[in-house]
Amino acid sequence: MTETTEQLSFKEASDELEGIIRALEGNQLELEDSLTSFERGVALLKELQSRLDSAQQKVTVLLGELEPDSDDAVDHTLS
Repeated sequence: MTETTEQLSFKEASDELEGIIRALEGNQLELEDSLTSFERGVALLKELQSRLDSAQQKVTVLLGELEPDSDDAVDHTLS
């Protein structure tokens, strides 16, 4: 039984997607198998993109924590 896309590590999902792409590009699959592989590939791609988006959000948050808050900035206005 094939694991769900969520059960795979990022590398496993990426490797599986790469294999699907190679198989589809090889034009050696029957139509039904091609459609099944294509569907699996789309699901893997969606999962990988979701994980990348999540990682990007985390990086953005972490980088934001490194920058000083605007309240901590020096006030350069003349009084």
